[in-house]
Amino acid sequence: MKVRKKQAFKCIAGAGALVFALSGCAGAGSFGTSDQTVTIAMVSNSQMQDARALSAQFRADNPDVDLRFVTLSENEARAKITASTAMGGGEFDVVMISNYETPQWAEYGWLTNLSEFARETEGYDEDDFIPSLKDSLSYEGDMYSVPFYGESSFLMYRQDLFDEAGIELSNPPTWTEVAAAAEQLDRPGLPGICLRGKPGWGEVLAPLNTVINTFGGRWFDEDWNPQLTSPEVQRAVQFYVDLVREHGQPGAATSGFSECATQLAQGRVAMWYDSTAAVSTIEDPSSSNVVGQIGYALAPVEEKENAGWLYTWSLGIPATSENKEAAWRFISWMTSQDYMRLVGETLGWDRVPPGSRNSTYEIPEYAEVSAAYGPLTLEAMANATPLQPTVDPVPYTGVQFLAIPEFQDLGTRVSQQISAAIAGQKSVSEALEQAQLYAEAVGASYRENQ
Repeated sequence: MKVRKKQAFKCIAGAGALVFALSGCAGAGSFGTSDQTVTIAMVSNSQMQDARALSAQFRADNPDVDLRFVTLSENEARAKITASTAMGGGEFDVVMISNYETPQWAEYGWLTNLSEFARETEGYDEDDFIPSLKDSLSYEGDMYSVPFYGESSFLMYRQDLFDEAGIELSNPPTWTEVAAAAEQLDRPGLPGICLRGKPGWGEVLAPLNTVINTFGGRWFDEDWNPQLTSPEVQRAVQFYVDLVREHGQPGAATSGFSECATQLAQGRVAMWYDSTAAVSTIEDPSSSNVVGQIGYALAPVEEKENAGWLYTWSLGIPATSENKEAAWRFISWMTSQDYMRLVGETLGWDRVPPGSRNSTYEIPEYAEVSAAYGPLTLEAMANATPLQPTVDPVPYTGVQFLAIPEFQDLGTRVSQQISAAIAGQKSVSEALEQAQLYAEAVGASYRENQ
Protein backbone atom coordinates (compact mmCIF):
# COMPACT_ATOMS: atom_id res chain seq x y z
CA MET A 1 0.00 0.00 0.00
CA LYS A 2 1.52 3.31 -1.10
CA VAL A 3 0.85 6.16 1.27
CA ARG A 4 -0.17 9.51 -0.14
CA LYS A 5 2.70 11.82 0.76
CA LYS A 6 0.66 14.99 1.06
CA GLN A 7 -1.87 13.32 3.36
CA ALA A 8 0.89 11.65 5.36
CA PHE A 9 2.65 14.96 5.95
CA LYS A 10 -0.61 16.55 7.05
CA CYS A 11 -1.45 13.72 9.44
CA ILE A 12 1.99 13.39 10.98
CA ALA A 13 3.06 17.01 11.10
CA GLY A 14 -0.37 18.20 12.16
CA ALA A 15 -0.53 15.80 15.10
CA GLY A 16 2.97 16.65 16.22
CA ALA A 17 2.69 20.41 15.86
CA LEU A 18 0.52 20.60 18.95
CA VAL A 19 3.50 19.63 21.09
CA PHE A 20 6.27 21.19 19.06
CA ALA A 21 7.89 23.03 21.95
CA LEU A 22 11.46 21.94 21.63
CA SER A 23 13.21 24.54 23.74
CA GLY A 24 14.04 23.45 27.25
CA CYS A 25 13.51 19.74 26.58
CA ALA A 26 13.78 17.54 29.66
CA GLY A 27 17.03 15.69 29.97
CA ALA A 28 19.04 17.92 27.66
CA GLY A 29 22.76 17.93 28.34
CA SER A 30 26.07 18.12 26.55
CA PHE A 31 29.66 17.16 27.09
CA GLY A 32 32.49 19.59 26.49
CA THR A 33 33.04 21.76 23.46
CA SER A 34 34.22 20.73 20.02
CA ASP A 35 34.11 21.48 16.32
CA GLN A 36 30.56 20.19 15.80
CA THR A 37 27.61 19.32 18.00
CA VAL A 38 25.43 16.27 17.39
CA THR A 39 22.01 16.61 19.04
CA ILE A 40 20.41 13.27 19.86
CA ALA A 41 16.71 12.86 20.69
CA MET A 42 16.09 9.62 22.52
CA VAL A 43 13.62 7.82 24.75
CA SER A 44 14.50 7.67 28.45
CA ASN A 45 14.41 3.87 28.74
CA SER A 46 17.11 2.07 30.70
CA GLN A 47 19.17 0.92 27.69
CA MET A 48 19.27 4.47 26.34
CA GLN A 49 20.34 5.80 29.73
CA ASP A 50 23.19 3.27 29.64
CA ALA A 51 24.28 4.59 26.25
CA ARG A 52 24.37 8.11 27.56
CA ALA A 53 26.38 6.98 30.59
CA LEU A 54 28.92 5.26 28.33
CA SER A 55 29.14 8.08 25.80
CA ALA A 56 32.39 9.36 27.35
CA GLN A 57 34.02 6.45 25.52
CA PHE A 58 32.75 7.84 22.22
CA ARG A 59 33.91 11.33 23.11
CA ALA A 60 37.38 10.05 23.93
CA ASP A 61 37.65 8.51 20.47
CA ASN A 62 35.95 11.45 18.71
CA PRO A 63 37.18 14.64 20.40
CA ASP A 64 35.94 16.76 17.51
CA VAL A 65 32.31 15.79 18.18
CA ASP A 66 30.24 17.24 21.01
CA LEU A 67 27.12 15.31 22.07
CA ARG A 68 23.91 16.92 23.26
CA PHE A 69 21.28 14.52 24.53
CA VAL A 70 17.57 15.29 24.69
CA THR A 71 15.97 12.45 26.66
CA LEU A 72 12.19 12.26 26.79
CA SER A 73 9.40 9.97 27.95
CA GLU A 74 8.10 7.62 25.26
CA ASN A 75 4.94 9.55 24.37
CA GLU A 76 6.72 12.91 24.44
CA ALA A 77 9.62 11.60 22.35
CA ARG A 78 7.30 10.24 19.66
CA ALA A 79 5.46 13.53 19.37
CA LYS A 80 8.47 15.87 19.35
CA ILE A 81 10.62 13.73 17.06
CA THR A 82 7.72 13.35 14.63
CA ALA A 83 6.99 17.06 14.61
CA SER A 84 10.62 18.04 14.11
CA THR A 85 11.29 15.52 11.34
CA ALA A 86 8.04 16.06 9.47
CA MET A 87 8.35 19.85 9.55
CA GLY A 88 12.03 19.85 8.61
CA GLY A 89 12.95 21.66 11.79
CA GLY A 90 16.56 20.49 11.84
CA GLU A 91 16.74 20.50 15.66
CA PHE A 92 18.02 16.92 15.84
CA ASP A 93 20.92 15.16 14.12
CA VAL A 94 20.03 11.73 15.51
CA VAL A 95 16.48 10.58 16.28
CA MET A 96 15.30 7.48 18.06
CA ILE A 97 12.45 6.06 16.01
CA SER A 98 11.17 2.59 15.17
CA ASN A 99 10.03 0.26 12.44
CA TYR A 100 6.72 2.12 12.43
CA GLU A 101 8.19 5.43 11.29
CA THR A 102 11.24 4.35 9.31
CA PRO A 103 9.79 2.94 6.04
CA GLN A 104 7.16 5.68 5.84
CA TRP A 105 9.59 8.52 6.53
CA ALA A 106 12.13 7.06 4.11
CA GLU A 107 9.47 7.11 1.38
CA TYR A 108 8.73 10.76 2.11
CA GLY A 109 12.45 11.66 1.90
CA TRP A 110 12.69 12.68 5.56
CA LEU A 111 15.54 10.29 6.48
CA THR A 112 19.13 9.73 5.36
CA ASN A 113 20.08 6.44 3.69
CA LEU A 114 22.26 4.74 6.33
CA SER A 115 23.23 1.73 4.23
CA GLU A 116 25.42 4.08 2.22
CA PHE A 117 27.30 4.98 5.41
CA ALA A 118 27.34 1.40 6.74
CA ARG A 119 28.97 0.00 3.60
CA GLU A 120 31.86 2.41 4.01
CA THR A 121 32.36 1.73 7.74
CA GLU A 122 34.88 -1.03 8.33
CA GLY A 123 33.60 -3.83 10.56
CA TYR A 124 30.08 -2.43 10.98
CA ASP A 125 28.41 -5.40 9.22
CA GLU A 126 24.77 -4.44 8.70
CA ASP A 127 24.09 -8.04 7.62
CA ASP A 128 24.66 -9.04 11.26
CA PHE A 129 21.35 -7.45 12.24
CA ILE A 130 18.49 -9.88 12.83
CA PRO A 131 16.85 -10.24 9.39
CA SER A 132 13.29 -9.43 10.46
CA LEU A 133 14.48 -6.16 12.00
CA LYS A 134 16.70 -5.24 9.09
CA ASP A 135 13.80 -5.73 6.68
CA SER A 136 11.44 -3.69 8.86
CA LEU A 137 13.86 -0.72 8.84
CA SER A 138 14.49 -0.81 5.09
CA TYR A 139 13.02 1.00 2.12
CA GLU A 140 13.79 -0.13 -1.43
CA GLY A 141 16.54 -2.41 -0.11
CA ASP A 142 18.44 0.08 2.05
CA MET A 143 18.28 0.75 5.77
CA TYR A 144 17.13 4.21 6.82
CA SER A 145 17.58 3.59 10.53
CA VAL A 146 19.58 0.93 12.37
CA PRO A 147 18.41 -1.01 15.43
CA PHE A 148 19.70 -0.21 18.90
CA TYR A 149 17.67 -3.03 20.36
CA GLY A 150 14.93 -5.25 19.01
CA GLU A 151 12.04 -6.93 20.66
CA SER A 152 9.01 -9.12 20.44
CA SER A 153 6.68 -9.72 23.36
CA PHE A 154 6.36 -12.53 25.86
CA LEU A 155 4.91 -13.45 29.23
CA MET A 156 7.15 -13.05 32.27
CA TYR A 157 6.04 -14.81 35.44
CA ARG A 158 7.30 -15.60 38.92
CA GLN A 159 8.40 -19.21 38.52
CA ASP A 160 8.71 -19.63 42.29
CA LEU A 161 5.08 -18.59 42.83
CA PHE A 162 3.90 -20.80 39.98
CA ASP A 163 5.76 -23.76 41.45
CA GLU A 164 4.30 -23.17 44.91
CA ALA A 165 0.78 -22.99 43.46
CA GLY A 166 1.32 -25.95 41.12
CA ILE A 167 0.49 -23.87 38.04
CA GLU A 168 1.81 -24.97 34.66
CA LEU A 169 1.39 -23.04 31.43
CA SER A 170 1.36 -24.19 27.84
CA ASN A 171 3.97 -22.62 25.58
CA PRO A 172 2.53 -20.51 24.18
CA PRO A 173 -0.08 -20.23 26.92
CA THR A 174 -3.63 -19.20 26.14
CA TRP A 175 -5.02 -16.00 27.55
CA THR A 176 -7.59 -18.18 29.31
CA GLU A 177 -4.74 -19.89 31.16
CA VAL A 178 -3.12 -16.56 32.00
CA ALA A 179 -6.34 -15.14 33.41
CA ALA A 180 -6.87 -18.26 35.54
CA ALA A 181 -3.32 -18.03 36.89
CA ALA A 182 -3.75 -14.32 37.66
CA GLU A 183 -6.91 -15.07 39.61
CA GLN A 184 -5.27 -17.90 41.53
CA LEU A 185 -2.16 -15.92 42.47
CA ASP A 186 -3.85 -12.58 43.17
CA ARG A 187 -3.66 -11.59 46.84
CA PRO A 188 -3.39 -8.39 48.89
CA GLY A 189 -0.11 -6.69 48.06
CA LEU A 190 0.60 -9.02 45.13
CA PRO A 191 -1.61 -8.53 42.05
CA GLY A 192 -1.84 -11.46 39.67
CA ILE A 193 -0.65 -9.55 36.60
CA CYS A 194 0.65 -6.19 35.38
CA LEU A 195 -0.60 -4.85 32.04
CA ARG A 196 -0.16 -1.44 30.44
CA GLY A 197 -3.11 0.91 30.75
CA LYS A 198 -1.41 4.24 30.08
CA PRO A 199 -2.77 6.20 27.11
CA GLY A 200 -0.58 6.24 24.01
CA TRP A 201 -0.47 4.32 20.74
CA GLY A 202 2.84 2.87 21.88
CA GLU A 203 1.67 2.28 25.45
CA VAL A 204 -1.60 0.46 26.20
CA LEU A 205 -2.25 -0.34 22.54
CA ALA A 206 1.01 -2.27 22.15
CA PRO A 207 -0.05 -5.26 24.28
CA LEU A 208 -3.76 -4.77 23.68
CA ASN A 209 -3.42 -4.96 19.89
CA THR A 210 -1.82 -8.39 20.18
CA VAL A 211 -4.82 -9.48 22.26
CA ILE A 212 -7.24 -8.09 19.68
CA ASN A 213 -5.35 -9.87 16.89
CA THR A 214 -5.25 -13.25 18.56
CA PHE A 215 -8.93 -13.03 19.63
CA GLY A 216 -9.82 -12.70 15.93
CA GLY A 217 -10.32 -8.94 15.88
CA ARG A 218 -9.04 -6.29 13.49
CA TRP A 219 -9.18 -2.51 13.14
CA PHE A 220 -10.44 -2.45 9.53
CA ASP A 221 -11.72 -5.01 7.05
CA GLU A 222 -10.23 -5.28 3.57
CA ASP A 223 -12.35 -2.37 2.35
CA TRP A 224 -11.27 -0.05 5.17
CA ASN A 225 -14.54 -0.37 7.06
CA PRO A 226 -13.76 0.05 10.81
CA GLN A 227 -14.29 -3.03 12.96
CA LEU A 228 -13.71 -1.70 16.47
CA THR A 229 -17.26 -2.49 17.59
CA SER A 230 -17.20 -6.03 16.16
CA PRO A 231 -17.88 -8.91 18.57
CA GLU A 232 -14.25 -10.06 18.29
CA VAL A 233 -12.78 -6.70 19.25
CA GLN A 234 -15.41 -6.20 21.94
CA ARG A 235 -14.55 -9.57 23.48
CA ALA A 236 -10.80 -8.93 23.36
CA VAL A 237 -10.93 -5.46 24.89
CA GLN A 238 -13.45 -6.51 27.54
CA PHE A 239 -11.17 -9.41 28.46
CA TYR A 240 -8.13 -7.13 28.77
CA VAL A 241 -9.96 -4.47 30.78
CA ASP A 242 -11.57 -7.02 33.11
CA LEU A 243 -8.26 -8.81 33.67
CA VAL A 244 -6.33 -5.71 34.64
CA ARG A 245 -9.18 -4.23 36.69
CA GLU A 246 -9.85 -7.44 38.63
CA HIS A 247 -6.35 -8.87 39.04
CA GLY A 248 -3.98 -6.14 37.88
CA GLN A 249 -1.80 -3.54 39.54
CA PRO A 250 -3.13 -0.46 41.35
CA GLY A 251 -3.27 2.61 39.13
CA ALA A 252 -3.39 0.50 35.98
CA ALA A 253 -4.76 3.37 33.87
CA THR A 254 -1.51 5.28 34.39
CA SER A 255 0.86 2.31 34.13
CA GLY A 256 3.16 1.96 31.14
CA PHE A 257 6.23 -0.11 30.38
CA SER A 258 8.42 1.51 33.04
CA GLU A 259 5.84 1.21 35.80
CA CYS A 260 5.20 -2.49 35.14
CA ALA A 261 8.94 -3.17 34.89
CA THR A 262 9.39 -1.72 38.36
CA GLN A 263 6.46 -3.73 39.73
CA LEU A 264 7.85 -7.07 38.55
CA ALA A 265 11.50 -6.25 39.33
CA GLN A 266 10.54 -5.38 42.91
CA GLY A 267 8.54 -8.60 43.27
CA ARG A 268 5.23 -6.78 43.65
CA VAL A 269 3.33 -8.61 40.90
CA ALA A 270 3.10 -12.25 39.80
CA MET A 271 3.10 -11.82 35.98
CA TRP A 272 3.71 -9.27 33.29
CA TYR A 273 3.04 -9.45 29.54
CA ASP A 274 5.21 -7.02 27.60
CA SER A 275 8.39 -6.48 25.61
CA THR A 276 11.16 -9.07 25.51
CA ALA A 277 13.56 -6.14 26.09
CA ALA A 278 12.29 -5.94 29.67
CA VAL A 279 14.88 -8.54 30.64
CA SER A 280 17.49 -5.79 30.86
CA THR A 281 15.60 -4.55 33.93
CA ILE A 282 14.12 -7.76 35.29
CA GLU A 283 17.42 -9.69 35.23
CA ASP A 284 19.65 -6.81 36.40
CA PRO A 285 21.07 -7.72 39.85
CA SER A 286 21.65 -4.06 40.68
CA SER A 287 17.96 -3.14 40.44
CA SER A 288 15.87 -6.33 40.51
CA ASN A 289 14.79 -8.49 43.44
CA VAL A 290 13.64 -11.37 41.23
CA VAL A 291 16.77 -12.29 39.28
CA GLY A 292 16.66 -16.00 38.48
CA GLN A 293 13.06 -16.33 39.66
CA ILE A 294 11.35 -15.45 36.37
CA GLY A 295 9.94 -17.90 33.87
CA TYR A 296 9.30 -16.88 30.27
CA ALA A 297 6.69 -17.99 27.73
CA LEU A 298 5.77 -16.91 24.21
CA ALA A 299 3.01 -14.33 23.79
CA PRO A 300 -0.36 -15.73 24.92
CA VAL A 301 -2.75 -16.78 22.18
CA GLU A 302 -6.40 -17.58 21.59
CA GLU A 303 -7.52 -18.08 17.97
CA LYS A 304 -4.40 -16.84 16.19
CA GLU A 305 -0.98 -18.36 16.81
CA ASN A 306 2.24 -16.30 16.98
CA ALA A 307 0.74 -13.29 18.73
CA GLY A 308 4.04 -11.58 19.62
CA TRP A 309 4.87 -8.19 18.18
CA LEU A 310 7.97 -7.07 16.28
CA TYR A 311 9.48 -3.76 17.27
CA THR A 312 12.78 -1.98 17.44
CA TRP A 313 14.04 1.25 18.86
CA SER A 314 16.36 2.40 16.14
CA LEU A 315 18.51 5.41 15.29
CA GLY A 316 18.11 7.52 12.17
CA ILE A 317 19.46 10.78 10.77
CA PRO A 318 16.91 13.37 9.57
CA ALA A 319 17.57 14.54 6.03
CA THR A 320 17.80 18.09 7.39
CA SER A 321 20.79 17.36 9.65
CA GLU A 322 23.87 19.44 8.86
CA ASN A 323 26.13 17.02 10.75
CA LYS A 324 25.40 13.73 9.01
CA GLU A 325 28.96 12.34 9.07
CA ALA A 326 29.40 13.04 12.78
CA ALA A 327 25.89 11.77 13.49
CA TRP A 328 26.70 8.52 11.71
CA ARG A 329 29.87 8.13 13.75
CA PHE A 330 27.78 8.25 16.92
CA ILE A 331 25.08 5.94 15.56
CA SER A 332 27.61 3.39 14.31
CA TRP A 333 29.29 3.43 17.74
CA MET A 334 26.02 2.93 19.66
CA THR A 335 24.81 0.08 17.42
CA SER A 336 28.11 -1.73 16.85
CA GLN A 337 29.29 -5.15 17.94
CA ASP A 338 31.96 -3.40 20.03
CA TYR A 339 29.29 -1.43 21.90
CA MET A 340 27.54 -4.66 22.93
CA ARG A 341 30.79 -5.88 24.45
CA LEU A 342 31.41 -2.52 26.10
CA VAL A 343 28.05 -2.70 27.87
CA GLY A 344 28.62 -6.27 28.97
CA GLU A 345 32.15 -5.69 30.26
CA THR A 346 31.36 -2.33 31.87
CA LEU A 347 27.81 -2.59 33.19
CA GLY A 348 27.09 -6.32 33.16
CA TRP A 349 26.03 -8.79 30.49
CA ASP A 350 22.40 -8.64 31.61
CA ARG A 351 22.37 -4.98 30.49
CA VAL A 352 23.37 -5.66 26.85
CA PRO A 353 20.73 -4.31 24.39
CA PRO A 354 18.93 -7.46 23.21
CA GLY A 355 17.48 -8.52 19.91
CA SER A 356 19.46 -6.44 17.41
CA ARG A 357 22.55 -8.39 16.29
CA ASN A 358 22.90 -12.14 15.80
CA SER A 359 26.50 -11.94 17.00
CA THR A 360 25.34 -10.77 20.44
CA TYR A 361 23.90 -14.22 21.07
CA GLU A 362 27.23 -15.80 20.14
CA ILE A 363 29.13 -14.02 22.92
CA PRO A 364 29.73 -16.75 25.56
CA GLU A 365 29.15 -14.44 28.53
CA TYR A 366 25.86 -13.15 27.11
CA ALA A 367 24.71 -16.62 26.07
CA GLU A 368 25.23 -17.76 29.66
CA VAL A 369 23.29 -14.97 31.37
CA SER A 370 20.50 -15.01 28.77
CA ALA A 371 19.97 -18.78 28.71
CA ALA A 372 16.44 -18.46 30.14
CA TYR A 373 15.24 -15.79 27.74
CA GLY A 374 17.69 -15.30 24.86
CA PRO A 375 16.60 -18.24 22.67
CA LEU A 376 12.93 -17.42 23.36
CA THR A 377 13.50 -13.81 22.31
CA LEU A 378 14.97 -14.92 18.98
CA GLU A 379 12.13 -17.41 18.48
CA ALA A 380 9.50 -14.77 19.21
CA MET A 381 11.08 -12.29 16.80
CA ALA A 382 11.39 -14.91 14.08
CA ASN A 383 7.74 -15.98 14.51
CA ALA A 384 6.24 -12.47 14.46
CA THR A 385 3.84 -11.93 11.55
CA PRO A 386 3.63 -8.18 10.80
CA LEU A 387 2.58 -8.88 7.19
CA GLN A 388 -0.34 -11.07 8.35
CA PRO A 389 -1.17 -9.75 11.81
CA THR A 390 -4.78 -10.90 12.09
CA VAL A 391 -6.99 -13.95 11.63
CA ASP A 392 -8.98 -12.36 8.80
CA PRO A 393 -7.37 -10.34 5.98
CA VAL A 394 -6.64 -6.65 6.52
CA PRO A 395 -5.35 -3.83 4.28
CA TYR A 396 -2.60 -2.82 6.73
CA THR A 397 0.53 -4.38 8.22
CA GLY A 398 1.99 -4.33 11.72
CA VAL A 399 1.22 -6.31 14.87
CA GLN A 400 1.08 -3.84 17.77
CA PHE A 401 0.55 -0.90 15.44
CA LEU A 402 -0.98 -0.18 12.04
CA ALA A 403 1.69 0.92 9.56
CA ILE A 404 -0.28 3.90 8.29
CA PRO A 405 0.58 7.54 9.01
CA GLU A 406 -2.78 8.24 10.63
CA PHE A 407 -2.14 5.70 13.39
CA GLN A 408 -0.17 8.09 15.59
CA ASP A 409 -3.25 10.25 16.00
CA LEU A 410 -5.88 7.52 15.66
CA GLY A 411 -4.07 5.17 18.03
CA THR A 412 -3.59 7.88 20.61
CA ARG A 413 -7.27 8.81 20.53
CA VAL A 414 -8.40 5.20 20.79
CA SER A 415 -5.91 4.51 23.59
CA GLN A 416 -7.42 7.34 25.61
CA GLN A 417 -10.81 5.66 25.36
CA ILE A 418 -9.40 2.31 26.46
CA SER A 419 -7.51 3.90 29.35
CA ALA A 420 -10.73 5.57 30.48
CA ALA A 421 -12.44 2.17 30.50
CA ILE A 422 -9.59 0.73 32.59
CA ALA A 423 -9.99 3.64 35.00
CA GLY A 424 -13.71 2.83 35.29
CA GLN A 425 -14.77 6.14 33.77
CA LYS A 426 -16.78 4.51 30.99
CA SER A 427 -17.77 1.06 29.78
CA VAL A 428 -15.84 -0.86 27.17
CA SER A 429 -18.80 -0.57 24.81
CA GLU A 430 -18.86 3.20 25.18
CA ALA A 431 -15.10 3.40 24.64
CA LEU A 432 -15.26 1.30 21.49
CA GLU A 433 -18.22 3.19 20.07
CA GLN A 434 -16.20 6.40 20.27
CA ALA A 435 -13.13 4.62 18.90
CA GLN A 436 -15.23 3.41 15.96
CA LEU A 437 -16.09 7.01 15.09
CA TYR A 438 -12.41 7.97 15.07
CA ALA A 439 -11.59 4.98 12.85
CA GLU A 440 -14.44 5.77 10.46
CA ALA A 441 -12.85 9.08 9.54
CA VAL A 442 -9.57 7.32 8.69
CA GLY A 443 -11.25 4.47 6.82
CA ALA A 444 -13.33 6.88 4.74
CA SER A 445 -10.23 8.66 3.44
CA TYR A 446 -8.81 5.35 2.20
CA ARG A 447 -12.08 4.16 0.69
CA GLU A 448 -12.30 7.41 -1.30
CA ASN A 449 -8.91 6.73 -2.85
CA GLN A 450 -9.30 3.03 -3.67
